Amino acid sequence: MSIRIKTLGELKDSNWKSKTIKDELRDNLIKNKKNKIDIFSDIHGYNDTVIPDLERAILSKHDINFLGLRGQAKTKIARKLVELLDEYIPIIDGSVLNDDPYSPISFYGKDLIRKEGDNTPITWIHKSSRFSEKLATPDVTVPDLIGDVDPIKAASLKLSFSDHQVINYGLIPRSNRCIFVINEIPDLQPRIQVSLFNILQENDIQIRGFNFRMPLDIQFIFTANPEDYTNRGNIVTPLKDRIGSQILTHYPKSIEISKKITSQEIKVGDEIKEKIYVPNIAKDLIEQLAFEARNYEFVDIKSGVSARLTISAFEYMMATAERRMYTNGDINTTIRLSDFISIIPAVNGKLELVYEGEQEGSYIVVLNLIGKTIKSVFNKIFPVISEIKKDKKSENPYAKILKWFEKNKLNINNDISDEEYSDLLVSVDGLQEFVKNHLPKIEEKEFKFYMEFLLHGISENSLISKKYTSTSVDFKDLISDIFSAQQKQN
Repeated sequence: MSIRIKTLGELKDSNWKSKTIKDELRDNLIKNKKNKIDIFSDIHGYNDTVIPDLERAILSKHDINFLGLRGQAKTKIARKLVELLDEYIPIIDGSVLNDDPYSPISFYGKDLIRKEGDNTPITWIHKSSRFSEKLATPDVTVPDLIGDVDPIKAASLKLSFSDHQVINYGLIPRSNRCIFVINEIPDLQPRIQVSLFNILQENDIQIRGFNFRMPLDIQFIFTANPEDYTNRGNIVTPLKDRIGSQILTHYPKSIEISKKITSQEIKVGDEIKEKIYVPNIAKDLIEQLAFEARNYEFVDIKSGVSARLTISAFEYMMATAERRMYTNGDINTTIRLSDFISIIPAVNGKLELVYEGEQEGSYIVVLNLIGKTIKSVFNKIFPVISEIKKDKKSENPYAKILKWFEKNKLNINNDISDEEYSDLLVSVDGLQEFVKNHLPKIEEKEFKFYMEFLLHGISENSLISKKYTSTSVDFKDLISDIFSAQQKQN
């Protein structure tokens, strides 16, 4: 359809046909399915769950509620639906309600067509302008969403308060022929939710006690967090009854899917990516941290652990390596395990703790989570230490490393140069040999990461002691550390 058409008469001659927004979404979805076009290709982990449910809801022409914990791409999916709209649609020029030239709903649109007929001017709006979003908060009012009577306009025009011309329309009427998203719908006060009943079902609105028949054409999308049903508020039952489909979202079910999401969403420049090499295991650790947090007794499971945690943690890890690179005057560097441990500030604010966790302190909780993460990944790569301890007959493969720590200790400063870092790790007898024997195919760039990772892994399994300071980490023999602690107490 040519957007050069400027009048109602020209539009009629073009054979353009009007359709509802739900029909638009349905028709374009069908077209995309037939042409193998996937607009949700950057939404990972939902191919077999959420996306099929969403497509069925669109084909059913339903309003939709996405129910899920924070950081599950609910709003992101809603915004993607804009791509299923027609590229351009005509509206009556000057209409604040995006009036369909064939069936206007506003007094302005009806009056203009009555006066101008086929000469009624029209304009075209792009699909990108047909998306409205409102975050539900307790202070949202009915006038905000629906509208209110303008007494000044009524007085100046000498009109009754029940006249359409004196209405100052709210967000929802202004979103006619658009996708309208209300995020965190349970946070709306019940009386505000009630104001949506007629719009969803009967297509009329109430303003100041006056009913206005207004067949709004809107695709409603709601998002909600399950915890809201019992905490901050809930969705009133009649409103839930009027929402056609409720779709449950979820967190990524595998590390690989999580890595795809993080890689897609991180805001790290290409220049930095070229200078800082990230071992694949470092990416695994970042994602595993989120998985561990979602099952950790000190973290509030009902609140969830957002995918934003891994994104922020990855960005912070990269920034730590970048800072060290500039400090040492290096051109490039590789992520170290100490860079992963530095992510505590990026994780602290992303976790809602239960009472016991609050008593423990957020810093300690995150530090323990990091330890659990290292131990979990370590046991997937290297010989499991708990099983070695049970088998008294077999030789301990870590014996050579442990023997070195009987007489030596190791301090790794966070900001030392790559060369100093390498020399320190190589100085530990048996460490390099162990990694080579168990991981013969790893890339040279990743070798030092695995060496430090091995030290942290055997420490988390209580074979050597580990102590963090603000600038470094100390490794030493476990028994000698116990004795020194006792001497200090005495």
